[in-house]
Amino acid sequence: MITRQRLAAGACVLFAALAAGIALPSTALADETTAAAPKVNLVLDVSGSMRARDIDGQSRMAAAKQAFNEVLDATPEDVQLGIRTLGANYPGDDRKTGCEDTAQLYPVGPLDRTEAKAAVATLTPTGWTPIGPALLKAADDLDGGTGSKRIVLISDGEDTCAPLDPCEVAREIAAKGIGLTIDTLGLVPNTKMRQQLSCIAEATGGTYTSVQHTDELTDRVNQLVERAADPVVTPVATEGAERCAQAPTLKSGLYTDREEFGQQRWYRVDVLPGQELRASVSVSADRDVNPAYGVLLRAVTVKGREIVRGEAAGNGRTDVISTGLRHPKAERDDVDADKPAAETVCLQVTHSFSAASGVKSTPGLPLELTIDVVDGPSPSSDVAAFGLGRGWWLLGALVLTGFVAGLLWGWLSRWRVAVWRTN
Repeated sequence: MITRQRLAAGACVLFAALAAGIALPSTALADETTAAAPKVNLVLDVSGSMRARDIDGQSRMAAAKQAFNEVLDATPEDVQLGIRTLGANYPGDDRKTGCEDTAQLYPVGPLDRTEAKAAVATLTPTGWTPIGPALLKAADDLDGGTGSKRIVLISDGEDTCAPLDPCEVAREIAAKGIGLTIDTLGLVPNTKMRQQLSCIAEATGGTYTSVQHTDELTDRVNQLVERAADPVVTPVATEGAERCAQAPTLKSGLYTDREEFGQQRWYRVDVLPGQELRASVSVSADRDVNPAYGVLLRAVTVKGREIVRGEAAGNGRTDVISTGLRHPKAERDDVDADKPAAETVCLQVTHSFSAASGVKSTPGLPLELTIDVVDGPSPSSDVAAFGLGRGWWLLGALVLTGFVAGLLWGWLSRWRVAVWRTN
C-alpha cells in the first residue's frame, strides 16, 4: 500500500514538473510578445469647446466619438491601445484644479472593443484644456516594453494651462530618448492652435494634421494606429563628446542625441578592412530659429586628418536638414600583426542653427544619426566592361534576337517568292 502511494506521489510530481516545463516557456514567450507589442495612446480633448457644432452638422464631440468607434473596430489585434482624456471631469473655474483634469479612460493594453466603446460613450464636453499635463501622463501610460510607442493627440484648441508649455513638454519627452512619437490632429484649427500642435509633433518626429470632417478624422487616426503596428527601428539614445578621444563607440544602428547652438558632437566607429562606413545625420529645428542654417558631417582619423565630409544648407523652408557620407576601407594586402585590424573613424556633427530672439537654447536641437557598417563592394563588380558593365548581357541578347529574327524573315521571304513564281 505504501509503495503504491509513493508511486502515485512520484507520478504526480513528474506530471507537475512536465506541466511546468511546458507552461513556463509558453508563458515566457507570451511575456516577450507582450513586451514587444506596439502601443498607442489616444489623447482626446473633452473641454467645453468640444460642444461647438461645426463638423458635418454635429458637435465636435459627436464627431470624435463616431471616429473613435470606427477606429476601435479597425485596430489591429497586435496593437495595445489606450485612451486618455483631458478636460473631461472638472466643470468649475478654479485654474489649478482644471489644469490637473486628465484621466486614463481606458488603460493601454489588449483591446476590449466593447468596453472601450462604452467608456467613450460616457464622455461629455466639460472643462479646461491641460494639454501639457495630459502629455506627461500619456507618456507615463506607455512606460515599459520594447515595441513602438505613439501618442495621438486630438484637440480643438490651444493649451489653457501655461506656463507648462506643451511644446516644452514634448521636447522633454523627446530628450528622454524613449522612442516615443506624438502625432497631433487639430479640429477646425486656428493659427495659434496650429502652431502649438505643429510644434508638439515636430519635437518628437511626429506629424500634424488639420481636420474639418468626421471621415478625415477617422481615416487619419486609423492610419496612425496602423503605422504603429508596422515594424520600426527604435532609436537608441546616446551622448556625443566634445572631442573624439572621449566619444562613444557606435555600431550599426539608429541613434538620437541633442546638440546645442554652437556645439559640436563627436562619435567613433570601428571599420575593418574590406568594410564600408555609411553615415547620415538629420538635425531638426523644434523651435523658432533664424532662416539660414546648415549641417556638417565629417569623418576624420584619430589624428585629425579629414577623410570625407557631407554638408547641406537650408534657407528656412524646412525644419529638418540632413546630410551623409560613405567611407570604404580597402582590403589589406599584408598580414603584419603589429598593425590594428580595424580603423577607428571619428564622426563630427556640427550645425549652424541660431536661435531667434527670446528662444531657449536648452535642451539642444534633436539630432538623429544613422550608422551602417557593411561589407564593401568587390572590385570586379564595380568595374564596367568597356563602359557597359552588366549591359553586355542585354547587348548580347539583343544581337542574338536580331540574328534569329533576320534568318526567319529571310527564309519566309524566299518561301513567299518561290510560291509566287510557282503560281
